[in-house]
Amino acid sequence: MISLPIPRHRRIGVEILVRGIVQGVGFRPFIYNLACRFGISGTVTNTGDGVVIRAMARSDRLEMFVDALEHHPPPLARIVAIEQRPLTVPLPEGSFTILESTAGIAATTAIPPDIAICNDCRRELLDPGDRRYRYPFINCTNCGPRFTIVEAIPYDRPKTSMKVFPMCPECLQEYRDPGNRRFHAQPNACPVCGPRLFWHGRDGKMIACDDPITAAAAALQQGKIVALRGLGGFHLAVDATSPSTVATLRQRKDRPDKPLAVMLSDINTAEAHFQINDEERRLLLSPEHPIVLLRPRRQGRLAAGLAPGIDVIGIMLPYTPLHCLLFAEKPCPPALVMTSGNVSGAPICIANEDALQRLATIADYFLLHDREIVTRVDDSVCRVINGRSRLLRRARGYVPAPLTVPWPLPPTLGCGGGLKSTFCLGRDRSAVLSQHIGDLFNLEALTFYTESIRHLQRVFEITPEIVACDLHPDYLSTRYAEELSLPLYRIQHHHAHAVAVMAEHGISDPVLAIIMDGTGFGPDGTIWGGEFLRADLTSSTRLGRLSPLPLPGGDRAAIEPWRMAIAALYRLFGEDAFSPALLPPALAQIPADQRQAIVAMIRSSFNTPLTSSCGRLFDAVASLLGIRQYMSYEGQAAMELEALAAGSASSTWKNELLAAQSAALPRALVTEHEKMEICSEKFVKMIVHALHKGENPGKIALNFHFQLIRSITELTQRLVDQTGIHRVVLAGGCMQNRLLLEGLLHVFRHHELEVYTGEAVPLNDGAISLGQTIIGGLQHVSRDSHESD
Repeated sequence: MISLPIPRHRRIGVEILVRGIVQGVGFRPFIYNLACRFGISGTVTNTGDGVVIRAMARSDRLEMFVDALEHHPPPLARIVAIEQRPLTVPLPEGSFTILESTAGIAATTAIPPDIAICNDCRRELLDPGDRRYRYPFINCTNCGPRFTIVEAIPYDRPKTSMKVFPMCPECLQEYRDPGNRRFHAQPNACPVCGPRLFWHGRDGKMIACDDPITAAAAALQQGKIVALRGLGGFHLAVDATSPSTVATLRQRKDRPDKPLAVMLSDINTAEAHFQINDEERRLLLSPEHPIVLLRPRRQGRLAAGLAPGIDVIGIMLPYTPLHCLLFAEKPCPPALVMTSGNVSGAPICIANEDALQRLATIADYFLLHDREIVTRVDDSVCRVINGRSRLLRRARGYVPAPLTVPWPLPPTLGCGGGLKSTFCLGRDRSAVLSQHIGDLFNLEALTFYTESIRHLQRVFEITPEIVACDLHPDYLSTRYAEELSLPLYRIQHHHAHAVAVMAEHGISDPVLAIIMDGTGFGPDGTIWGGEFLRADLTSSTRLGRLSPLPLPGGDRAAIEPWRMAIAALYRLFGEDAFSPALLPPALAQIPADQRQAIVAMIRSSFNTPLTSSCGRLFDAVASLLGIRQYMSYEGQAAMELEALAAGSASSTWKNELLAAQSAALPRALVTEHEKMEICSEKFVKMIVHALHKGENPGKIALNFHFQLIRSITELTQRLVDQTGIHRVVLAGGCMQNRLLLEGLLHVFRHHELEVYTGEAVPLNDGAISLGQTIIGGLQHVSRDSHESD
């Protein structure tokens, strides 16, 4: 049979299914206007599978229509796939119609994330002639709440928390007009028909006032703490230029040292206070509006206590109309602390009643509204390292946008870990990574975790057939997985880290994975954390590690760095470690009986597991240098050590690092049990001798980073020669250290290695649920395939 080409003028019909983030982003009016432009007849509708377009036109016009759809979609849309099939029944000519949404058998359409206020809405918000002037809930199809208000899909108003606000005639007319920017904008509202603000005292009673925003701005100027109900939960806001007010917030919230995020009025104010490069500026102004970690300028006027001991502060710009109106008030300070509205260890508050009860001992006033928050979502956090954006906390603005992976997965739930917890739902070639849940160590956090799992399962209509969890038997996420009565796959923590990066970059072949982390349960019963793995998508082999150190007191050592320092000294020098010639001055301040108690624990192996953790090595070094002996938040000692080292780094430090690679320095590589190790004690010995020679602590800290990078590079190069694998993956919480990650990337590329690391997914434990989902899902597929054989 000879196939003849279809004449360019012949009318044909196709059905087009578009998957991805195509609901709540103005996609249907975009299709409508595109169809009118190209003379297309047909329909468009939202379904659970995606947006379905039934189109009929001349073949040449259909080609142009599909090309424009694929290459020029609306700015917030993210198209994952476009599928076409011929129509068997002709469509009537002369019209194109937007149909009501329908539910599908399987929800594969992505709910869009919450998006920062767009320029059009900002302009209307501040225009006295606009009917939405100063309306704090203004939005359109290009911005506003999405994930935080949705209850189910298709994403339509009756399935959001806006269903209790019937639209007035003017809003309804906009909502129904395909040519309007608010066509099918589900949160569409105005002062006549939409949500409202309320001003309350700490006693919970409403305070009568002309304008709650004006009242809030005045309170902030007076040094008061305001609990503000935002997009995905409450913030606690105070004047970021007032040291006394910041100190009061820290005291009331029992948060003595942990960095506080700051919201600045605009990009010009941000640039006046912080060093901002092009990529950081792009992030601050992006539709996601994350918190970005920035280095302050010396002449800045922000309070000194915002991020004690570290050299970066988390900065964001106003991302809701309420924020914009607050900063537009003359009394409002130009910089506000905006920290999560919660009590220590609990999830952020989302309900008015809950906040009034829980935050009454912290806040002086409450700025409330009556648009319910369906799903709590924290602010996302980014850091630009080596010129690329790295998500450290994936939440508002990014979740629940799915990640597309190359491998078809069965319906799978990855349960995550203990710290910086997330979970992940996988199906087909899609993985939905949850918002940041937090540290999963109490009932309130577990409730948030389980509620969020149920919600995402309902929204995406995914019923897991298998579950994957961490090897650690005591994680609450592991126990949750065990209770599901599903096929269970236990995944080693650092293998999950490696595969999360492989999934982000679509890597199927084996890699050398370098995972520098805090803790992760190893199959040998020890605590891993400084690992060199040969990893593929379903298995891993440990090829090297940091040499293990005792972990006196187990988890207690993770909050008392001096324990790790004593353990390292004793491991290296024995009883001589406490002689005046060796004991660093910082550890001489630790009472002798406490030091001896640690030694006794090590001798008897009582509650002293071994650990290869890179995080605990950083803690030991920070203790030896007198930086930090007790921590009030996770990672504090390592972050302060990085800041001290960065303060001694010159603008040419990467070139100095390359020079150090070839210097004749003490070798730190040893071979134990046929595996190569980086000898952790060598770093300790170097630091002790440098301290007793009176060297500058900042220079010692920088040299430690150099020698660690040098040792990692040398061991990696040996493994490359041994395995023939030239593709390297970097992951783990310690890779959030800018000096460590930038140094490794620089040196590895000098050695012509192919290096990958996390960008769109966190380097820390926020990504391991993704790795678990991929590993568990593919192990299950592999098992079933073998059984069928």
